[in-house]
Amino acid sequence: MTTSGQIAQYTLESLAESFFEQSQGDWRSERRYYTLQSGEVEEVVSNITVKFLVRGSADLIQLAEMHELEDKTAFVCGSQVTWESNYTQPGRKPTEGSTVFGVRGNILFRDRGFATPKPITAEYTMRDSKIMHLRTEYNKSVFEEEIKLIGSSYRTRQTIISRAGEEIMIGQYLEKRV
Repeated sequence: MTTSGQIAQYTLESLAESFFEQSQGDWRSERRYYTLQSGEVEEVVSNITVKFLVRGSADLIQLAEMHELEDKTAFVCGSQVTWESNYTQPGRKPTEGSTVFGVRGNILFRDRGFATPKPITAEYTMRDSKIMHLRTEYNKSVFEEEIKLIGSSYRTRQTIISRAGEEIMIGQYLEKRV
C-alpha cells in the first residue's frame, strides 16, 4: 500500500527530475552580489553547463559514496554543473569549477557547498517543475535560494545568505540559454 507521504515524495522527486532535465544545457549567467552591511556590489559573468544525470550514473554513485549512503543508487536523478566565471572588478582572477547534485526525497545532496569543499545537503521544495527553492545550512550560515525557469531560454536565481540570523548578502542572477 502506498502512503500519502510516499506519494508526496514521488511527486516532489518527479518535479525535481523534470526541473533538472529542463535545466540541461549551456547558460550565460550575469549576476550581482550585494553585501548588505557595506553596500558593496560585485558583478560576475559566468558560462555554465548543466548536464542531467540519470539514476545509477557514475557521478551519482560517487556522490552517494561521499555521503556514505548504503544504497549507492539512492538518487533518483541529479545534475553536474560546471562553470567559468569572470569578475568585472579589477584584480579578481577568473574562477572555474564544478559540482554534482543528487535528488533523494526532499533532500538535494551536493559534493561541495558554496563556501566549503565538503559534501553538503539542502532541503528543497517545489510547487511545480519550473521553480525550485533550496535551504542550505553549514558553518553557521544559511543559504536560501530560488531558481526559476522562464520559458525555455531563461532562468532567474536569487540567493540570500544569512549568518547568526542576520542577512549579509544577496545574489541576483539572470541566466540565458546559449
